[in-house]
Amino acid sequence: MQHAIVAFLSAAATPTPTPSPAEVDPDIVTPGVVGFVVTAFIAIAVILLVWDMMRRIRRGRVRADIQEELDAEEQAARATEATEVDDESIDPADDETRGDDPGGPAPKR
Repeated sequence: MQHAIVAFLSAAATPTPTPSPAEVDPDIVTPGVVGFVVTAFIAIAVILLVWDMMRRIRRGRVRADIQEELDAEEQAARATEATEVDDESIDPADDETRGDDPGGPAPKR
């Protein structure tokens, strides 16, 4: 066990060699013109996709707002129509004979 600790400490104390900058070829390490063109193409593609997505989202929101307005108008028209039909079906003379009018006279039998 002590031999393992001594071997670990001696390996940690020995510095690892690092390459000097003269040994690195800059044409291999840097992306160059091709890397720039590919990165620029990807950036432009992402910008155009985000622009198109935002346009489609806005269009969908406008269509949803218009549909909500049309639904509200249709529902209001149905409610008005139902109220008019209910008002037409009420006959005050018929209420008096049936005794449905709480403030009116009692029905004759």
